[in-house]
Amino acid sequence: MIPGNERSIGRIINHLFRLGANVIYEKVSEVHVSGHASKEELKLMLNLVKPKYFMPVHGEYRHLVYHSMLARKLGIPRENIFIFKNGDILEISYKEARKNGRVNSGRVFIDGKGIGDVEEMVLRDRLRLAHDGIVLILLGIEKLTGTIVSGPDIISRGFVFEDASQEVINNVKEFLSNTIKGLDKDLISDSLVLKARLRRVLKKYLRDTMDRRPMILPIIFEV
Repeated sequence: MIPGNERSIGRIINHLFRLGANVIYEKVSEVHVSGHASKEELKLMLNLVKPKYFMPVHGEYRHLVYHSMLARKLGIPRENIFIFKNGDILEISYKEARKNGRVNSGRVFIDGKGIGDVEEMVLRDRLRLAHDGIVLILLGIEKLTGTIVSGPDIISRGFVFEDASQEVINNVKEFLSNTIKGLDKDLISDSLVLKARLRRVLKKYLRDTMDRRPMILPIIFEV
């Protein structure tokens, strides 16, 4: 087990026991052997190979730093040691080795027919939707006068089930109605400012009353 995968390993061990296996694992027997070389073994490899250039490639960043410090103690010049992040390019020629730019690296997500077009922000939004759901605020406004002609109406998905929690929806609608009534006409007529205000006040209301943080999307129809 390594930090982060304890539950997965535990599930596998439990499943093997259910199948009748006798599982020997590190909690009940000293069966674990490190797959990493010790400091003395690393020194032995460096002394045997005697590299002109050196780039540690395995482990966390602190491990790379310690490995490079070990190489310096064994005589490899600082300028010939490279500590790279994923995506950094090491260009090697007959004359030298040097850093030469970066390339995109990491996971590439395939979503339907799109490859690589799912950005981190999209994934963060999907994760938020999965955890907290979404609340839509529907509002109709007369553009010239800033008068509310319909709404506010509330549609939610993954937040509360409307039929079973109509009281919650009604409370939200009443809160938003009172909020809008207290706003100036000039503010109401500016849809961008109004959206930001509704999003902010409803976010605080749901957090304070329900300890929930759904994605809030105001939709304003101007007529």
